[in-house]
Amino acid sequence: MATKNNSSKSKTKKKEEVKEEIKIEEQKEEIKEPEVKEEVIVEEKKEVHKKGNNPFGIFIYVITIIAALVFFCSTLQNKDASVLNILSSFLITLFSIIYLVLCITTKRNKTGIMVFSSLLLLGFYIMNTSFSGKVLSTYSVNRVENFAGRDLSYVVKWANKNEIKIVQDYEYSDIVPEYEIISQNVKSGTNIHDIDEIIISISEGPNPYKEVVIPSMMGWDAERVINFVKTNYLSNVVVEFIESDKVKDTVIEQSISGNLRRNDLIKLTFSYGDEGNSDEVTLLDFTNYSKFEVEFFMKQHKLNYKLESDFSKKIKKGYVSKQSIDAGTVVKVNGDHIIITISKGPEIIVPDLTKMSVDEITDWAIQNRLKLEFINKYDDTVKTGKVVSTSANKDEVLEQGSVIKVYVSLGGLKMPKFKDADSFYKWADKYEIKYSIEHEFSDTTPAGEVIKYSYKTGSAIKNDDTIVVTISDGAKKIVPDLEGLTKNQATNKLSEVGLNANFIYRNSSATKGRVIAQSISAGSEVSAGLTVTVTISDGPASNNNSGGNNNYTPPTPTPDPTPQPDPTPQPTCSNYVIRPGSYLSSIISDCTTCDCAAAALKSRLSSDCPGLNVVVSCENRDMTNTNDFLSHDFQGTYNSGDTVYFILAN
Repeated sequence: MATKNNSSKSKTKKKEEVKEEIKIEEQKEEIKEPEVKEEVIVEEKKEVHKKGNNPFGIFIYVITIIAALVFFCSTLQNKDASVLNILSSFLITLFSIIYLVLCITTKRNKTGIMVFSSLLLLGFYIMNTSFSGKVLSTYSVNRVENFAGRDLSYVVKWANKNEIKIVQDYEYSDIVPEYEIISQNVKSGTNIHDIDEIIISISEGPNPYKEVVIPSMMGWDAERVINFVKTNYLSNVVVEFIESDKVKDTVIEQSISGNLRRNDLIKLTFSYGDEGNSDEVTLLDFTNYSKFEVEFFMKQHKLNYKLESDFSKKIKKGYVSKQSIDAGTVVKVNGDHIIITISKGPEIIVPDLTKMSVDEITDWAIQNRLKLEFINKYDDTVKTGKVVSTSANKDEVLEQGSVIKVYVSLGGLKMPKFKDADSFYKWADKYEIKYSIEHEFSDTTPAGEVIKYSYKTGSAIKNDDTIVVTISDGAKKIVPDLEGLTKNQATNKLSEVGLNANFIYRNSSATKGRVIAQSISAGSEVSAGLTVTVTISDGPASNNNSGGNNNYTPPTPTPDPTPQPDPTPQPTCSNYVIRPGSYLSSIISDCTTCDCAAAALKSRLSSDCPGLNVVVSCENRDMTNTNDFLSHDFQGTYNSGDTVYFILAN
């Protein structure tokens, strides 16, 4: 037993010793392991430090952050940027800065990817900042200015620079000097990208037709009258001087007063006074005097004078440029004529405008104070936007204020599409397109409407080509034979074929109440709805004899004075369309009086449409040229017997 116990104790002791040895070994391993881990960490730190501190990468990160901030600031300064644009710019800038800061502070092995992504961000910011800069520069420069009070040449240069079309509109102004800008239809500050053209109102000087109050000037002296005439821009004041016991150089008679227009005639009579006048007068220097002032002086001092006009580069149009006898010269009353020359402004010799651009012509016209009227015209031989022709020829001499028509090419013409005949006529007259009108019967197209054009929509039309417009005369109807019928029978027969009747009566040997004539002969082809004038017999003319005389012998009967209907059918027209615009103007272009124009209109339109009544009246009207159309009624179509009215300026 003892041996077994000792043996077990011995084994237990050995086990404990083995455990102790294992524990000692583990402790040794634990001591070694931290040393190894520390060495690995140190090596890793060295490697990371070696890769993370790339100077090029840090430089790119910093530059990209700066670019992001510049981009955001430029967006804030752009006044055209919306709230959404600013918010988007802020978010992308914030994201970029956070990302780039992490790239700088976080130590990673793959720095190449981060540098590449930073370069992409940098490129994005450079491009967008550049675009924003352009927007900013556009905002600061390309805004519509306030042109009021500016010279027209300045406005044209600005418009050319910014590729904006300028439309010139002239109007009178007492305040704004001639040829300066009064107003514009686009507000200043408007972005030029929002507009294509600007209408500029240009001063044409004081309005000669404006109404002003003309007071009684009785007793006014010469100086007061002259100042009143000048300050109120009166242009038709005539003065005379007569011998009188009234105060010298004062108004003693006045033809009219009250509300008058500036160009209305006003006659003023001044007194020479009773002091007597000298036989000699010392001439003044009349340079830059107005015509009114010169004439006043001449009449005031009983001097003989003669007015002439000539060009002058130095003196404004309408003012004295020279005199035949020098200032300071003593002249005799009622002596030789003193020739006074009124300036017509500088002599303007027209260059070859067809070889100039629209901008060059505009600039030239502004410098010479001429007015331009631009008219678009189709021309297949001249490029779009180039000058086709002008109303002023090369080497022609013009005065300031003259109007020049400039025809600008729209390029080759292609046939547009029109909704009706009226829109076609307006278009053709506006662009001076040649056209002719033909008529055809049609069962499908209503009377007066277009059946067809000689050119299809989109087809090219040459300069000298004529567009043929075919107008419908409506459904074709055959006029029935009405002779011998009663009124009701004639009405019914015409109604059956879609025609109307107009009845007249006259004496005839034919049976009373029966048709004896019709305005359109039987068998004629006419349009539906046409009116036929039907003549009904009213029986023979009655003879009223005085009774009581058995020796009365009735007079020898004479033939019926009533003319019999002409067997030859009279020409008629139906659904006639009066062409407006240039066609009518061409008819009266050779007339210098309204009576001549009225006769020409009646003759031409009556020839175009037999039986059409043309009524032309003439009215006196200011601010119009003789034979201008004041009113004209040519809507729809006309038939024989219809009446068309015109009012012309006299």
